[in-house]
Amino acid sequence: MPRPAIDLDALAEGVRAGDRALLARAITLVESRQPVDQAPAQELLVRLLPATGSAERLGVTGVPGAGKSVLIERLGEHVIDQGLRVAVLVIDPSSRRTGGSILGDKTRMQRLAVRNEAFIRPSPSSGVLGGVARRTREALLVCEAAGYDVVIVESVGVGQSEAQLADLVDCLCLVLAPGTGDELQGIKRGIVELADVVAVNKADGSRLGDARRAASDYRQALRLLAPSLAGWQTPVVTCSALEGTGIAELWEAIRSHRGLLAADGALAVRRREQELRWLEAAVD
Repeated sequence: MPRPAIDLDALAEGVRAGDRALLARAITLVESRQPVDQAPAQELLVRLLPATGSAERLGVTGVPGAGKSVLIERLGEHVIDQGLRVAVLVIDPSSRRTGGSILGDKTRMQRLAVRNEAFIRPSPSSGVLGGVARRTREALLVCEAAGYDVVIVESVGVGQSEAQLADLVDCLCLVLAPGTGDELQGIKRGIVELADVVAVNKADGSRLGDARRAASDYRQALRLLAPSLAGWQTPVVTCSALEGTGIAELWEAIRSHRGLLAADGALAVRRREQELRWLEAAVD
């Protein structure tokens, strides 16, 4: 039985109106690998592109167990308290059997998930390297068209190919946890060089001293690396997603980075370079 034709006019209008059900349907369409969906997906993106570009694009990555999801939930709630709307694109490892997400990160952001100002979308990585999914960029643009002020992309986890996430966002936040051994050896130098903001999470209870020492170590190490942006010294913020401490300082660091990007035109340059790399990857 043939599938009903997609009403692109209604879908595009619903996305721009902020209808979350239609937003989810639009992301499903642009993520689809079915040949029949390719043409309508591209047409939908063409219709939505004029409404994109104004959101703050934030990437969050880090070592397994660093508490990225809980930290994003706390940060999302803080962003909403500032009068903004936030969308979260969570990239999960994929099931070998079904191809779907296996971690269920959305269930770990229960408080944020019920907020009307928030939208959370898990997507399977489907074996794509780089910490993101095959159509993460397109999903990000759809969320922007829906009027979200901040779009957060949570990657699968730290790896040598994590540079792909940096090519999607304006600011890359690296989340670390103290007390995991030699922190400076426990993560690849490449992702540290790409990070615009470093957050040492779990700075609470008996781990507070370890967190402060880890933050100090990273501040020293970052002085030896080239900055991710001219005139920017990558800040290292200690925070606790469990207790909610340091979240305001983390958001302030992210906003300061955005302000510097926008002030000297670097934001437009960065996004043009990202679009070129995205085009090259699509051609490949």
